[in-house]
Amino acid sequence: MKELERIESSANSKLKLVNKLHNHKYRKEENLFVADGIRLAEMAIQAQWPVKFALAATESLNNPRVIKAVEELQERKCPVYELSQDLYSKVSDTVNGQGLLLVMGQRLFTWQEVLTGKEGEAPLLAVLDGIQDPGNAGNIIRTADALGCTGVICLTGTVDLFSDKVVRASMGSIFNIPFLDNVSRDTFVDACHDNDVIMVATALDKLSLKHYMAEYNSPTAVVFGNEGNGVSQELMEAVDRKVYIPMSGKAESLNVASAAAIVLYEANRQRAIL
Repeated sequence: MKELERIESSANSKLKLVNKLHNHKYRKEENLFVADGIRLAEMAIQAQWPVKFALAATESLNNPRVIKAVEELQERKCPVYELSQDLYSKVSDTVNGQGLLLVMGQRLFTWQEVLTGKEGEAPLLAVLDGIQDPGNAGNIIRTADALGCTGVICLTGTVDLFSDKVVRASMGSIFNIPFLDNVSRDTFVDACHDNDVIMVATALDKLSLKHYMAEYNSPTAVVFGNEGNGVSQELMEAVDRKVYIPMSGKAESLNVASAAAIVLYEANRQRAIL
């Protein structure tokens, strides 16, 4: 590992930038975001996402995983700066940060990318309709990645996918799966019609099928709604099919991230047995 340039003051412009990027307004203005943690850094590097620069706390440079990540960044001519643990804690949004933080460029994907899976594989999209909780959004991205979705669509009103909490909750899956952000509902519906994608919504409705009775082998977009209000009425009127998850206990509903895992697992199961 080559010697690192050291940052000694909290007034440093790079540290000020990191602090700004914890705010949605500045992430949007700068087209950047923060990935804080060793595992996130490893996955971002492996996925070859654009990295503007990295910060490494002195104490973390004894960790072989951090050393390897820093060396890989240096090979790509990415600036890496060393700083004290105290300075690192002032810019990290996590408690007991792991000492490695990347400032990353936001990537923009296309409809073609989210609709294109492996050769011969029909598109399977996870659609977030106004989901507000960062933990839920990140978990759904992670689930979509694990269960073979070709892409994630975030409709208008959904939490910022590049927020620190969403990125952490995704456990790095945000770097593995293409997604579209801030998509209007009209645009989503038109794109599904244009590409022969069946729209499925999770809903407690008299016309809903049990989730395992629906067919997911065709090109499919599964819509998961807002934590309090569910899928928007606009989409409820546009979808081709509605499904619900039967439950035998006393709980009235499931957390949306849990519901997404159950429905997407069923879609993955059906596709796997073909």
